[in-house]
Amino acid sequence: MSAAAHRGPHRPPGHGQRGAALLVAMLVVTVVTTLAAGMVWQQWRAVQVESAERARVQAGWILAGALDWAGLILREDARSGGVDHLGEPWAVPLAEARLATFLAADAQAADDAGLQAFLSGSIVDAQARFNLRNLVNANGQVDPAPLRALRRLCERAGLSAALADQIAQGLRQAWGAAAPEAPLAPRTVAELRWLGVPAEALAQLEPWLVLLPVPTPVNLNTASAPVLAAALDGLDEAGAQRLLRQRELRPFDSIDQARQVLGVDSPVRFDGSGVASAFFVVQGRMRLDARVVEERSLVQRVGREVIVLQRERVNMVTGVGVAARP
Repeated sequence: MSAAAHRGPHRPPGHGQRGAALLVAMLVVTVVTTLAAGMVWQQWRAVQVESAERARVQAGWILAGALDWAGLILREDARSGGVDHLGEPWAVPLAEARLATFLAADAQAADDAGLQAFLSGSIVDAQARFNLRNLVNANGQVDPAPLRALRRLCERAGLSAALADQIAQGLRQAWGAAAPEAPLAPRTVAELRWLGVPAEALAQLEPWLVLLPVPTPVNLNTASAPVLAAALDGLDEAGAQRLLRQRELRPFDSIDQARQVLGVDSPVRFDGSGVASAFFVVQGRMRLDARVVEERSLVQRVGREVIVLQRERVNMVTGVGVAARP
């Protein structure tokens, strides 16, 4: 057999080099495509982050304006003095309205400028709820009368009265002398979980509770029937409903007027109640496209001055609350 037969089929010169060059070119195209896609994604991501940050800042300014609106209403209400009840302007919630109606006379022109935002809000009397701060007196001991009120609220919610004792003792330890084993002092009702309160029980009690910086009376003109029946010793559900019906006709100007509704022979004690309020919860909600942001603020009215004590931002899309300092 000849030497040509052993060498095999004849291959054109440079065939191997052309195959390698094609493979390198394909690799280069793949790398360039990957890098380009990554750059496009990073640019898109940066635009999204910038848009979200801009919306967050805008929401902060708008909700701060809503808080100023609430402060103005509360200051105007303080000019008239007297009692606080649900028939006053502060108690009327602000229904969701297009922000452009507040910022421009020509709503269409504002819409063209991109003001596609909706604002709503409300002011709620914080003293319409049972204040957990009342449980511990100035001597650092649990006060029996407020403890009985909290027990009644627990029983009304279908919970054990022992839960009230657990909350009271936990707050006494948290607010008492600093000790290594003392629990962290809660700032809001939701933070009662730190004291070992089950989430299910807390969800049932939260609509009736509030945690304010100082002890406060329950406002007879704004409290619900369960709160009234719990806060007033000797008051049953029927008596609480009588108080609600009477205040709808005419708000109570004094505790004596409420006492007269139940009769002079009524055993109900009105200790720890009143007809005026100093603490309010301001809720502002802004909807901007698909983003919905809510902010809750606790304010105190001292004379004609409204002081912001606490602010809490809630992202309604994720349901995450973030406390913020005023």
